[in-house]
Amino acid sequence: MDRADEGTELDRRWVEVGNNVSGIVRGCRGASIVAEHFMRAGWGSRSSSWHGYGLETAWCQVEIEPIEGSEVLLNGVVDPERLDELGGLLHRSGLGFSLELYDEGRVLIREIRA
Repeated sequence: MDRADEGTELDRRWVEVGNNVSGIVRGCRGASIVAEHFMRAGWGSRSSSWHGYGLETAWCQVEIEPIEGSEVLLNGVVDPERLDELGGLLHRSGLGFSLELYDEGRVLIREIRA
C-alpha cells in the first residue's frame, strides 16, 4: 500500500527540529494497517522500506516499521503542542501505544501510554 503525498507536507520549521518523538504501536498486524489509519485521517503516506511507511501532515512526520510480534516502531518529529493529537489518532484507531517526546538535548519531557 503506497499512496504518495495525499496529505499535507510537514511545515518547514519542524524539519529543522530533528527527531523528537518515538514510540511503539501495539496490537496491529503490520505497519500497513497503521498507515491506513493515518491515511483515513488525511495524512500522506509513502513506502520507506520493504515493510515500513513514512507518514506526514503539517505538524508531524513519522516513520513506522514493524518489529517482532504485533508491534510497530514509530519515530520522527512532531510539534510538541500536538503530541496529544498524535496519541488521539492512535487511540481512536483502537491501537495500543506508547509515545515519548524529547527536547533538543534528547531528554525525555513527556510520555503518553494507552
